[in-house]
Amino acid sequence: MKKMLPLALVVGLLGGLLSACSSGGKEEGKPDGESAAGEKVTLNMTVLPDDLETFQQVYSSFKQDNPDIEVKFDTIPQKQYYEKLRLQLSSGEPIDLFGGNMDVFLDTGIIEPLDSYIKSNNVDVSGYGPLYDEMKINGQIFSLPYRKSTWILYYNKTLFDQMKVPYPKDDMTWAEFRELAKQMTKGEGADKIYGAFLQPWAQTWYLQAVQHGASVIDKDLSPFKDALQFRMDMEKDGSIMSWSEQITTSAHYNAAFQKGNVAMNLIGDWHVAQLRTAEEEKKIDFDWDIVPVPHPEGVPAGTSMATPVSIMINSKSKHKEAAFKLLEYMTGPKGAKQFAANGFLTGYMNDEIKQIYMGDASKKPANIHYLVEQREYPEYPLLPGTKKALVDAVYRQEGEVALTGGQTAEQAIQKIAERVRLEWADKYGEFAEQEK
Repeated sequence: MKKMLPLALVVGLLGGLLSACSSGGKEEGKPDGESAAGEKVTLNMTVLPDDLETFQQVYSSFKQDNPDIEVKFDTIPQKQYYEKLRLQLSSGEPIDLFGGNMDVFLDTGIIEPLDSYIKSNNVDVSGYGPLYDEMKINGQIFSLPYRKSTWILYYNKTLFDQMKVPYPKDDMTWAEFRELAKQMTKGEGADKIYGAFLQPWAQTWYLQAVQHGASVIDKDLSPFKDALQFRMDMEKDGSIMSWSEQITTSAHYNAAFQKGNVAMNLIGDWHVAQLRTAEEEKKIDFDWDIVPVPHPEGVPAGTSMATPVSIMINSKSKHKEAAFKLLEYMTGPKGAKQFAANGFLTGYMNDEIKQIYMGDASKKPANIHYLVEQREYPEYPLLPGTKKALVDAVYRQEGEVALTGGQTAEQAIQKIAERVRLEWADKYGEFAEQEK
């Protein structure tokens, strides 16, 4: 297994990040402008729109024990969230805390490092599991995850029953998945039943490489070639909708699966809430469940990938101690209980929170326990520009050319490797050979 270990970021970026985030000679844990004990403090916090309601619920509990800390929440529509929030932070708007994917903000130098706060407050970080260490940048922690997105395999039990085919196993290789998808595919045209649906995102094909422990910035990207070729082969089988058809028809994993003619759907944990809502609104009438995503040969069953969603403190905040108190509460066990109760897979996890998340078995999926039992690798390394410059551009663009017949999988990965070096590594600094 490989583990991502950046050697260094480019000097200017790292210097800006650390200098802007350091406490610069102040007494550790006592930033300038911090209010005296007992004085009323008002914190401004910007969060993703889908998370706002739960944050407000968690704050209601927090305020009972911290009446002197007032919180004003703000949100931004999802499509503009990161771009607008970056502008607000860079222009000096008085935002004390903000939520989202940490790597988007790393190049701004606006994130306060949390190590001294974690140490002085004796925070137990064991509940964050492997994600805690995976989120470190040059040995420092800049955020804590309040939730995460992980990948799982959904399947239409009714279709499997009708075709008298055994359900997907919880220990299924990708080769077995491919054969099962072919077995569940039948018909033509608008009435065709597809064995599986893979959303036209780069993640749905490079997942296999991540399961090996590979990183999108590895020097050796051969696992990604095999992963892309696998997707291309399934299209040739006819067991999944082609990328071209998905784009021209605006096919979407949620609508496609809810239509009832897709046997298996590879997507994230958030689809649970979508399907539950569809059932409440009487939009679907078939039975469904989940199993772990298929795994490559030699990789343990139950291995998936996840993306942490975190809370960060603005390094320019005048109320950092109060901000950390709120951050600790919301990302720790108390906040996690509320997020879990609302159907979010939490960054902090223990047996009690697992039970809250799984519920009383009155709601589908019956095997929801798989979502809290998986071993997860980060979807991509939390370094500046990785998501936007690499995943959303390089991997997606070159993958699309291959999936539309413009190049082979091998050619696509060769071009990806070259573009990673020219468009990303040169900008953000050289990185070390990955440890085996």
